[in-house]
Amino acid sequence: KWRSLYEIQGERKRIMRETCSKYKSNSRRIITPYHVSRIFVEDKYRVLYCEVPKAGCSNWKRVLMVLNGLASSTKDIQHNTVHYGNYLKRLDGFDHKGIYHRLSTYTKMLFIREPFEKLVSAFRDKFEHPNNYYHPVFGKAIIARYRVNATKEALRTGSGVKFKEFIQYLLDVHRPVGMDIHWDHVNRLCSPCLIDYDFVGKFESMEEDANFFLHLIGAPQNLTFPKFKDRHSDEERTTTKITQQYFAQLSPSQRQQSYDFYYMDYLMFNYSKP
Repeated sequence: KWRSLYEIQGERKRIMRETCSKYKSNSRRIITPYHVSRIFVEDKYRVLYCEVPKAGCSNWKRVLMVLNGLASSTKDIQHNTVHYGNYLKRLDGFDHKGIYHRLSTYTKMLFIREPFEKLVSAFRDKFEHPNNYYHPVFGKAIIARYRVNATKEALRTGSGVKFKEFIQYLLDVHRPVGMDIHWDHVNRLCSPCLIDYDFVGKFESMEEDANFFLHLIGAPQNLTFPKFKDRHSDEERTTTKITQQYFAQLSPSQRQQSYDFYYMDYLMFNYSKP
């Protein structure tokens, strides 16, 4: 079993490197703090984890906190503690020497997810539930720009953004509000062409990949990757079928443009075109 998992890793890294050498000419670029701003550091087991939202990141942060001795079990850690507790250090918090030392000696890993599924998961989480950041910041701007005859109430609260409007915003080169980590490209969040990741896990095979990774770094035997869904736990996880229902609301050209938007992620991480 381990052998086949080693082979899968080799293949994922090969595809990633080949895509980089074919499309990116930045192999000689300097790594700046910006490039490592999404990377979390666990010094005890020497792990660097690049956070990709909606691909198991809350549970990965819980695992890192347990490895670091900040909690005895992943079950004990609340969502807000994970995301707002500032218990985990980020790589951009170190000086140049500290950044380079860790990049060259620690095990660097990232976990990814099928791009459309990740996008729908982010949309459901941020726009279909009350949210006192995404509705006023993104929702208001999206409704004001893309909804004809929007009601005063919708413009005031920014609630009720439709998936089609969200996609219009995403594909608009003159986006009224900037990009957000929840729907940015993995390529931009984690700079895989600049940083040579040792381990590439996939959300779709999370349990197997995660526990293989924990085995590789010599984590305690009793530590396994948590299975629980972090937010809106009563709601079904975003599946291929749910994703198709959302994309069915778009025109063929919007679907194609969305694919083009995530083209590098599809290619680099070997996901087939939906």
